[in-house]
Amino acid sequence: MPKRFSTARGREFGDAVRAALSATGMTAREICEKIDWDPGKLSDLMNGKGGCSEVDLAVLLGFCRTPPEEREHILEVFRQTDEKDWWQRHGTTQPILPRTFLEHLFKAKEFVSWCPLVVPGLVQLPDYMRAVCLASASFPQDAIDQAVVARTAMQEVFRQRLACTFLIHEAVLLAPVGGADTMRAQLHHLLQMSVRPYIDIRMVPLSVGAHPGAAGTFELMRFDRIEPVVFLDTEKANLIVERKDSVKGYEKVVEALDRLALDAEESRRRISELAI
Repeated sequence: MPKRFSTARGREFGDAVRAALSATGMTAREICEKIDWDPGKLSDLMNGKGGCSEVDLAVLLGFCRTPPEEREHILEVFRQTDEKDWWQRHGTTQPILPRTFLEHLFKAKEFVSWCPLVVPGLVQLPDYMRAVCLASASFPQDAIDQAVVARTAMQEVFRQRLACTFLIHEAVLLAPVGGADTMRAQLHHLLQMSVRPYIDIRMVPLSVGAHPGAAGTFELMRFDRIEPVVFLDTEKANLIVERKDSVKGYEKVVEALDRLALDAEESRRRISELAI
């Protein structure tokens, strides 16, 4: 039976299908003629709306000669597209770059990050990234350089002037990740980023004690035409939260942390003190 969907997985699915079709060098109309499909059916797939069976999808991917690994990825996403609050398991090691997160990031109109453990990835310097990867108990050591290059490239999203709010616990800024010189450079980088008009860096001071963000790190993304999504990353999996009531809960955490955090100017002053 054909499936129809509109979740985050549906959007990822549509992107992957378009890439598979593009690799053929043929137009969508030409492909429909070759496999005897209605153009509207293929259009729905390309726009992440579903509208076909898994058998149909397998036929399409076979026609496109989609590489086996990518074919399995697309089929796996398809099987789960009608579910919300999506667990993505990493396997034995963390991915070099989280694909679903990246695809959503470049479509977001607003990005909010709460980090009580490390400096947020989007504003990490390469040496800081490397130190975090080296400290991991499971990240493949021979892939660290590749990960640093890939995750640094993710910061290209700032070229879009994405509206970002980074809420960072003071303890993160006190931890000498990578050593004193690396941490000092990282703090100076935060100061440089904070003067950009579309970036708001706010520090939650140690003095607040217990706080609403004690449950851990998360990233909230808002979009122009689709509902907000929250990303939670763990050692062996991440969770993509889409249910409205669940997302609303994270929005309440952001509102509460916003009230506790120092304002932008005071945060810069405090970071400047730590960077000396």
